Amino acid sequence: MTTSVRLEQPQEGFRHELYPYLGDDAFLHGALGFIQEALDAREGVIVSVPGDREALLRAELPDSKSVTFVDAATPGRNPGRLLAVWQDEIARHAAEGRPLRGIGESAWHQARTPSEAAELRYHEWLLNLAFAQSTAWWLLCPYDTADEDPASLQALTRCHPLIRRDGTAEPSADYDRDAPYTFEELTGPCGPLDELSYARGDLAAVREKITACAAEADLPESRLSELLLAATEVATNSIRHGGGHGTLRTWTQDATFICEFRDTGHIENPLAGRIRPTYQSPGGRGLWLVHQLCDLVEIRSTPQTGTTIRLHTSVGDSSQPGQ
Repeated sequence: MTTSVRLEQPQEGFRHELYPYLGDDAFLHGALGFIQEALDAREGVIVSVPGDREALLRAELPDSKSVTFVDAATPGRNPGRLLAVWQDEIARHAAEGRPLRGIGESAWHQARTPSEAAELRYHEWLLNLAFAQSTAWWLLCPYDTADEDPASLQALTRCHPLIRRDGTAEPSADYDRDAPYTFEELTGPCGPLDELSYARGDLAAVREKITACAAEADLPESRLSELLLAATEVATNSIRHGGGHGTLRTWTQDATFICEFRDTGHIENPLAGRIRPTYQSPGGRGLWLVHQLCDLVEIRSTPQTGTTIRLHTSVGDSSQPGQ
């Protein structure tokens, strides 16, 4: 299934650049130059990169205290939590009243499956929507081309309005602000799966089905309780907003227990669950909770095809979600 959402809000106040590089020296050249430009202009600097890249930068910066480092691994493997990390840091620095620059390199090597990599790419595109009307800030996204194929790089050029090469940023020929984001097709279930149709009054049956299937998959008890809470939120949304009924499917794939929910509803806001809800937020708290409880969440939703939500929970891992 191929689905898409449209980026409708204009870009104002947010500059989003892709920086393709090859190797450590090229990374340092581009990142250090970007940081020095910001410091010379008395701008704030936030850096969120994998640990090995952070170590390289700290070793080269004469005064690393002038740069705020954010642990890129803190949100875990779920890209659905990453927007909130930037949201929180921007709010924290806004009180200083200075323009802000950020360097954000996604943990591509931490992605263990094609689904995780696909959600990281979608996160890169969603940045444009999430911060389209934010206060002015500038985000550079380094991307190591050493181990990636040209198709992966091209997919990212469609997510970034600008591409930086040799210290100069030029418009990306592949980026179209008015074009919808085209998702990669969801991978098919691997191996045997269980299925259950549910409607109003069936939430207990949904939980019982998941509990039984999770036991067969050897899912730790601590993770099961989190998954049941997330699954109840999704199934409840199906009943309330998805036509009153839905279909649950479960299976195990790549050492991950997957619960898939399908219904005929449509989630209009692609940022639902990814931006931290406030007391004034009209909705989105349920999906926000789902992202906090699961290792990965895939959402595909259109008026024509309805909504598919997949909840991923690692098998044999009793740690916190996404770690």
